[in-house]
Amino acid sequence: MTGHWLMKEGQASADQTWSTVDVALAWLEKQYGANPPYERADGLQAYSSLDNKLEYAADVLPRGVDVCWVYYLMSKNLISYSVVCCPNRFHPEISCPLPPQS
Repeated sequence: MTGHWLMKEGQASADQTWSTVDVALAWLEKQYGANPPYERADGLQAYSSLDNKLEYAADVLPRGVDVCWVYYLMSKNLISYSVVCCPNRFHPEISCPLPPQS
């Protein structure tokens, strides 16, 4: 469960701890841009569009719901990155490892 990442020692980073959704969305978009997903040879879309992913993230992050993006790269390697909310909606008993940056 992604909320349990908050308990992993040394996993939190001050430069990746935010208090606004817009900054988290910008980070997700930057990661996506630097690591674009696999494109099918037949031209059909293999994954949900970036716009759909960002729209979903913008909807659920303010409610304390984590966002995970996982997909295959052109190299056939799997990439995964997440924004874990703190406090976490599904794990309110887990404390935040770092205070958020402005």
